[in-house]
Amino acid sequence: MNFGRSTGSGTFIPTSSMGDIAFLLLIFFMVTTIFREESGLPVELPRAEAGEEVNRELVSNIYINREGQISIDDRLVQVKHITDIIGTKISDNPQLIVAFKTDTYTDYGVVSDVMEELKEVNAVRVFFNNDIEGSPGQKY
Repeated sequence: MNFGRSTGSGTFIPTSSMGDIAFLLLIFFMVTTIFREESGLPVELPRAEAGEEVNRELVSNIYINREGQISIDDRLVQVKHITDIIGTKISDNPQLIVAFKTDTYTDYGVVSDVMEELKEVNAVRVFFNNDIEGSPGQKY
């Protein structure tokens, strides 16, 4: 029988306070970090100073009021019928220009839906009417 001492010289790293140290470091970095808010570029949106006259036979007007009602050339329509109406007009006149006249407070979702319908019939000549600078706003 061997009753000798065994002296193991192993290394031991105490890890009981490791969680506390990690938590304190996390709080330190959260408190000292500065988040800068993006300021972007100062942008002033353009207004029209002059307009260009276009032949009336080349233009089809789409009116959208603040309630979301859509009118194409003075006919109330629903979004699902826009492809049929504008598709027929484009087949008759490939140079057709679609002009949007929308209320200032129109929901953009309605305008987006109309634009998607126009894309389906390849109505790519589209412009948005706006007030000419200095003129009173139109009501329709």
